[in-house]
Amino acid sequence: MQSKIHIKKGDTVRVIAGNEKGSEGKVLVVDRKNYRAIVEGVNLVSKHTKPNAANPQGGIIKKEASVHISNLMSVDSKGNATRIGRKLDDNNKLVRYSKKTGEVIK
Repeated sequence: MQSKIHIKKGDTVRVIAGNEKGSEGKVLVVDRKNYRAIVEGVNLVSKHTKPNAANPQGGIIKKEASVHISNLMSVDSKGNATRIGRKLDDNNKLVRYSKKTGEVIK
């Protein structure tokens, strides 16, 4: 059984473990199958590319690689890393909220 993924595309997250510990960025892609996410400006790797239409010169480009979801933590509007909970709001709709401050996320 798969566990819930508390991070969504567009969230601001902080890396809490690994070489990129402490860095923050916006989530670009979430790979639900492998529990990994690509975060803007985090875990940059060098990729060798052949010349093509998009990059006629070819060469080495810097690109974000994926980070395991367990190494990411959501950041609330005040800039604090927080855990995410789910609760029903007034309209019986499930919303995500910050466990630290109690405020609804998005």
